[in-house]
Amino acid sequence: MDYKDLPAQEVFHWFREINQIPRGSGDEKRISDFLYNWAKERNLDVWQDKALNIVIHKGATKGYENAPKVILQGHMDMVCEKTLDSDHDFSKDPIEMIVDGDYLRANNTTLGADDGIAVAMALAVLDADDIEHPALEAVFTTAEETSMVGALNLTNEHLSGDYLFNIDSEEEGIFLSSSSGGVNSESKFKVEYKDNDKKALEITLKGFTGGHSGMEIIKQRANAIKVLARLLNECNCDKLKLVSIEGGTKHNAIANVSKATIVHTDYAKVKEAMNELFGHIKKDYHVEDPNMTLEFKEVKADKRMTKKDTDRIINFLMLAPHGVIYMSKDIEGLVMTSCNAAILRTEGNSVNYLCSIRSSSDAALVEVREQVRIMTEVLGGKVELSESYPSWEFDEDPVLRDLVSKVYKEETGKDAEVSAIHAGLECGLLKQILPDTKMISFGPNIYDVHTAREHLDIKSTERMWKFLKALLKAVK
Repeated sequence: MDYKDLPAQEVFHWFREINQIPRGSGDEKRISDFLYNWAKERNLDVWQDKALNIVIHKGATKGYENAPKVILQGHMDMVCEKTLDSDHDFSKDPIEMIVDGDYLRANNTTLGADDGIAVAMALAVLDADDIEHPALEAVFTTAEETSMVGALNLTNEHLSGDYLFNIDSEEEGIFLSSSSGGVNSESKFKVEYKDNDKKALEITLKGFTGGHSGMEIIKQRANAIKVLARLLNECNCDKLKLVSIEGGTKHNAIANVSKATIVHTDYAKVKEAMNELFGHIKKDYHVEDPNMTLEFKEVKADKRMTKKDTDRIINFLMLAPHGVIYMSKDIEGLVMTSCNAAILRTEGNSVNYLCSIRSSSDAALVEVREQVRIMTEVLGGKVELSESYPSWEFDEDPVLRDLVSKVYKEETGKDAEVSAIHAGLECGLLKQILPDTKMISFGPNIYDVHTAREHLDIKSTERMWKFLKALLKAVK
């Protein structure tokens, strides 16, 4: 099937258009300006704020003048991940999209359906003259994938909707009504270096599945940072000193690559021990991570860390919490609290480790945050907290949940599932400026988000597009 032959062409047309514009988190100026000019060309009221958020207004169609006002909301930025052999430049290259059977994917990069499909659906509604709807406010935010600073800077100056549809969920038929809060904790360790007169060994882990650190933490996939710590600990002795260590790429992605350079007197013994342990680890993770690999390369290094600092770093990485901490007692199968070993870097005379802590319980979030802080300080490091965001609490009033459930049943013949998510949604921040607005989150099936394997279910997108139009018609 050719891209232009896809169903829901109104949506896929605009999805293709926005995917021509680089829009990684922190690089949203071009897509924000595109949306601003797009609205101006259609004589729609539009505002662009200092955080580059966009708000577009469109009046109600005939018969809907007194209906509840609806906010359509999504974020314009995307996670920029690619395969190791891809030469894609996210700062200038458009996303190369491929129709692959029933799915739309990209050429060895993230597709950007998270959350470009929300932007595309909203544009399709705003551009149409044959869709019945109440007064609309379309809100496109920035930096959702990194800090949610866009939503954090929004005000209610141009927003007054009664209902808010957050089109940023990735499982069709599951309608989210609450989400986790979270915080990033960065542990920083000053390290001392000595001159090195020996060759060094570079240890590389790659091919890990990775994935979204909220949505897929429950799948217990291997984390490349934690596996590297296990390999280093296996060989840690007086002869082993670190030169550098790194791993992971994004705070909200399970680390799928890591690397360490070490100095040792017997590299053959190191390789033998690490290969043996790695074989056991591969066996343990053969279902979720069948393609992980361990590679060695002899390199030069003119300096190495002290033994004391080497031990501190390895010990910390072994102790650092990762994965599911608590499961919800209220919703079966829902993670309540987790911690993701996200990013590890050697930067000058410092080794910096960032973990992402999520929880729908404020008390549990503080508990894990404090565990990381105490452990860091006991080992001589310092902690910095950043990018915190609030949870989105469950609304006891079922009016919006009942409406979406009714419309979804009518459109698909299937029952809707109302649930919660172990990830941060902008609804938590938006609720702070719109406390009386009733909110729900939904979207089509999107798989392997935040990885180069991200792909979008074409038929699911068509169904959710029809559902959105029916839902807008039903709001009276």
